[in-house]
Amino acid sequence: MFADLFAVVAPVFLLALLGYGWTRRGLPFDVPGVTALVTTVGVPALIVDVLLKAELTADALAVMAGASLAVHAAFLVIGWGIVRLMNKRVSTYLPSLVFANNGNMGLPLCLFAFGEQGLALAIAYFVVGAVLMFTVGVGLAAGEVNLRMLLRTPLLWAVAAALALMAFDIALPRWVANTVHLAGAFTIPLMLITLGVSLARLKVSSLKTSLTFSVLRLAMGFSVGWGVGLAMGLEDIALGVVVIEASLPVAVFNYLWAVRYENHPEEVAGMVLLSTTLAFFALPFMLSSVL
Repeated sequence: MFADLFAVVAPVFLLALLGYGWTRRGLPFDVPGVTALVTTVGVPALIVDVLLKAELTADALAVMAGASLAVHAAFLVIGWGIVRLMNKRVSTYLPSLVFANNGNMGLPLCLFAFGEQGLALAIAYFVVGAVLMFTVGVGLAAGEVNLRMLLRTPLLWAVAAALALMAFDIALPRWVANTVHLAGAFTIPLMLITLGVSLARLKVSSLKTSLTFSVLRLAMGFSVGWGVGLAMGLEDIALGVVVIEASLPVAVFNYLWAVRYENHPEEVAGMVLLSTTLAFFALPFMLSSVL
């Protein structure tokens, strides 16, 4: 069991550590540029490549998307109660409880834990979370929903293209498929390295509050993931993917929204950094419950 857990956690930890060490040594790394490359080219290519190769039905992907929607709805309700109970600012703290790091950490963890099928299901979960982040997440941070931002999100069009190709059983020409595969292949390593770089640049300003919300994020995620998975009758890989994706730390994007809309970014940075650090220690326990 230990060898199985180590094989899943080690690649994620080591690549994130590489990014962290790279930045701590003072070496240059263009986070905005790399993030733009990953989100506009890498992730869409990965989505098309994985969904077309995965031996999954549209129904299986739809169930996973529904599970993601249910998990995020539960996070929103529970998170709202926690924030109000603790008398904290909703625009600062609620997004961090609702939106986890389903991309940078979730996709590689599901890939290493469950293979290509797990990655395909994780993508279905991740896409729903990303759509909600660019609508509800931005709405919470800015006070308004920007649908134009959603329509400019490449991953949404990548999903539409992949589903259309699947529905009509259309195969990509070999040269196109190979190009898409190569473009998608750099995505997960770059996501993990960028995560490490981002963590190295963040600082904790309010230790007690950041630690409290970090623990709440992880505990709530694990509980809700299991609750939704069992309530929907999910089993095996599907259940494992939901539990993993729900149990992850605060997404780095929450910090970016906080900076952009001036919602106490230093406090959000503390939650991102501490929740991610705690998550690496909690991962073996969480993974052992689903493997």
